[in-house]
Order: sequence, then C-alpha cells, then structure tokens
Amino acid sequence: MRQPLSLNKISIDGPAWLASDIHLGPDNPKTAQAFYAFLDQAGARAGALFLLGDIFDVWIGDDCCANPPVWLKESLDKLRETAAKVPLWIGRGNRDFLMGQALCDHINAQLIKDQCLLEVGHQQVLLAHGDEFCTTDLAYQRFRRLVRHRWTQTLFLSLGLRQRQAIANRARQKSMQTQAIPNAVWHDVHTPVIAQTLRQMGVCTLVHGHTHRPGHYVETVQQQLIDRWVLPDWESDHLDASQIPRGGWLIIEDDGINLFDLTGQKMK
Repeated sequence: MRQPLSLNKISIDGPAWLASDIHLGPDNPKTAQAFYAFLDQAGARAGALFLLGDIFDVWIGDDCCANPPVWLKESLDKLRETAAKVPLWIGRGNRDFLMGQALCDHINAQLIKDQCLLEVGHQQVLLAHGDEFCTTDLAYQRFRRLVRHRWTQTLFLSLGLRQRQAIANRARQKSMQTQAIPNAVWHDVHTPVIAQTLRQMGVCTLVHGHTHRPGHYVETVQQQLIDRWVLPDWESDHLDASQIPRGGWLIIEDDGINLFDLTGQKMK
C-alpha cells in the first residue's frame, strides 16, 4: 500500500473501546442509563475510550456547559468521571458537529478532529463518524458542507441559546418527518469512496457509526479489500413492543477486533 497521508494519529497500548450514536438528550433517560453502565465498564477495563460522534442528539454550542439542564449536567458529569479513569477521545457526528475544545476542557477529554488513524499494537484502523461516506445522499452532503462552514457556524453561535435550541428543534422535527415517509430511501455508505480513502491512508480497516447498521462487513471493491466495522446506535426509550433495546461497542486489541451488544455478548 501507499504511505498514509498526514492525518491525526493516535497510538495506544490497548485495549481501545469505541462507541457512537448514543443520542443523549432530555427525552432519552433509559438510553442514558444504559450508556452510563457502559461507561462504568469502559472506565474499569479500557486502555482508552473513543466516542465517534452523535454522542448527543443535538449540540448547540459549548457554552451550554455553563448552566446545563439537569439531563445534560448528569451526562457531562458522567463523562468527566470516566475521563478521570481512562483517556477519553470524542469525535464529531452529524448531530453534534459543534462540539469543540471548550467541551473537551470541561469533561477532560481530547477532541478527534475529523478522521483519525488509530494504532493499537499491530492493528491500524481508520476512525470516522461515517456520514462523510454517504455520498449518494446529495441533499445531505450539501447540508453538511453548509453547516460545517466556518461562517455558518459563527453566525449560528452568535445567536442566544434559546434561538439556537429552537432552530435545532425545528431541524430535528423535519428530519423525523422525513424518516417517517413510507418507502423513504435510506442511504448507506458508498464503498468506492471508502476504498479510495483507505487506499490513501494506507490501511484496509475502517470503524464508523452513523448508519445504524451494526456489523462486520468484508467487501472487495475493484480488487481492494475493505474491512469495515459499523458501531451500533443506542435506543432504549422509543421502542414498540416487538423491539429490544439497542446499543453496543467495539473493542480493538492487538490480537483482534470484536463487536459487543448491550448484554456484553459478541455480535456476529
């Protein structure tokens, strides 16, 4: 393979624990409790913990840490408590892309800026949230470029917290209405783009979230092997009678990678 491009690189002895798409918020108390139980395990057993985006259902700016509502204070306190036990890294998702250094300072975490190369012993994997690979969803990619533009973010953050929350609530409501449309098209990652990225980075393994399609996918694109691990989303609050709580995490060790569900059982 080609030499990897210059990018964020983190090396740890292991094991690395990873999770994403928890969607903490005021309407998800059961999900929060399941996540806090996971944090207790990670704090006791992990060599480092990586949360790869959509930790929060929405994040309207780091200044909300100054006087947080009860649910958020509990979440921040739990993350800070975990960071006192194990190195904590947080990455931005499509819901919480406004997380910044002030939040990291508040909870004693380190910020993952965009994609990151993680080295655990002899294992090298690329970490990403995953939404950047959903390139067939052209409308979303246009939206993503707009909201991640520095000027757009500066304008949004100049508004008061109540105004920002109202805008975020409207955007979330519109998203939920779109998801509720019968036979709506759900865009997955576009594997040729992943293949190109992995080739440029000099690795063959990717770990990401976002798609809510957990599992281990081994694919070949144009004679290139793609070893892809997708993290589960977390949901314990908004389920019908036929559904069971969702969630889980990935553990990377020198001798392998394994995906676990909420009960701690290995997922196939």
